[in-house]
Amino acid sequence: MNSLKGFFTGKPTTSNTVSEASEPSVIAVQPKVNESFEPVKPTDSFELSLSQPGIDEKKPFSDLKVLKYYRDIYESCHYECRSAFDPDLQWTAAEEKKLIRKLDYRVCAFACFAYFALQIDRGNLSQALSDGLLNDLGLTTNDLNTGLTIFKVAFLLAEIPSQLISKKLGPDRWIPNSFFWTALDGTQIIAALWAFGLLHMRGLHGMAGWRWLFLIEGLITLAVGISAIFLMPASAVATKTWFRPKGWFDDREVKIIVNRVLRDDPTKGDMRNREGITPRSLLKSLGDYDLWPLYALGITCFVPAFTPHNYLTLTLKNLGFSTFQTNLLVIPSTSVAICNLLLLTWFSEKTGERLLTAMIQAIWTLPCILALRIWTGAFVDSWGTFALLTVLLSYPYCQAILVGLASRNSGGVRTRSISSACYNMNVQIGGVIAVNIYREDDKPRYRRGNSVLIAVNLFALALLAFAKVYYVRRNRARERIWSAMTADEKHKYLETTTDEGNKRLDFRFAH
Repeated sequence: MNSLKGFFTGKPTTSNTVSEASEPSVIAVQPKVNESFEPVKPTDSFELSLSQPGIDEKKPFSDLKVLKYYRDIYESCHYECRSAFDPDLQWTAAEEKKLIRKLDYRVCAFACFAYFALQIDRGNLSQALSDGLLNDLGLTTNDLNTGLTIFKVAFLLAEIPSQLISKKLGPDRWIPNSFFWTALDGTQIIAALWAFGLLHMRGLHGMAGWRWLFLIEGLITLAVGISAIFLMPASAVATKTWFRPKGWFDDREVKIIVNRVLRDDPTKGDMRNREGITPRSLLKSLGDYDLWPLYALGITCFVPAFTPHNYLTLTLKNLGFSTFQTNLLVIPSTSVAICNLLLLTWFSEKTGERLLTAMIQAIWTLPCILALRIWTGAFVDSWGTFALLTVLLSYPYCQAILVGLASRNSGGVRTRSISSACYNMNVQIGGVIAVNIYREDDKPRYRRGNSVLIAVNLFALALLAFAKVYYVRRNRARERIWSAMTADEKHKYLETTTDEGNKRLDFRFAH
């Protein structure tokens, strides 16, 4: 779903272009030369602001040379929204607020619904396990690990090709097709509630309850995938179609949407939505070592919680809970985890300390894993183990923070398209590791497995600290060089440099 994020708006919060003065505040761009040459720093929005140095971030096209530079880029790459580009366009904060609400309703609501449909297909695996899938098929937990490994490896191998095809065909064409082939992590609460009813169908027409679960929830994913073909426009300027003749927005709203995005980040128009990524740019993106710390975090950060989560329903069932009790008992941890995720992400944006905030996840999970390893009642005391696992799996998930950092620190559309795929691939690699830590010969206490999880958790904490120090030092090194340059040298650098994205001297990493 990365292709959907920022599909129209570039970021979900109010843009920096909105004046904080009293109503009616007006957003305007007046042509004027600005020679402050401030370095590019990520904004406090969920997306990265890449306005060029020497330009007011609220008026990125106020420098006429910069305006001409970007206008030429938009024309040369045939940016699909270039006809709506207007650097002199003015709009009020009230207009923008109203338009954001419409975007939330039109775009975000459907994106959330589509994401739910993707999630439900894999969320039902946990419920199927609680209904005796392994016993019905004569499988062991090692067989389960092998199956999950095959799935995750296939998923990660498809990640970059999927991103490349999406970039070439456009997300409006590719993402609907992806509903037929892929599914993401389960929507645990809804899946559990549905499973409570669907698993009661065991015996109907001679089929196990988990078979009905897969069939019915798979049909839901299929239906949403088909609807996405018609409900997902190519861009803000392409919402009108034969079955939607009036479109979603009038001409003025389209202009506000497009210019709001470009003033937030002028580089968002340097590729058209169906422009493919060349093998050379792909290799260049993969070799971007400044993103490697985030990729490493994707591998390690989530393993300590992924492993107990994968075995949650099996563990509860083995502790004596019924199939239906097991499915309802997964709801508390998921409900708290949702709140913690939102709070953690909000706090990271509020403080501007993303990596330090992400450490809260590792600090949360560490004592819980230690308790699973040391406590003699772990995996023996039914309600005590349930309580401990509930606390563990209620952890504040830092995925949104790390995904946001990978996007912010990419520094360009080309790199961002690949970096999101690379990050997700590394998360899947971590998932492969996670599903192979609890082994058949280690059950039921999984002492060896939990010892491994403790080591991984400690390593993740150290890696988060390393990433923080790395980006701080990178920013300081660039700042020393940039500050030593004269205004003329800075201007010449901006006009002649071949550095791109996060390799520019004026770019600053978020951390």
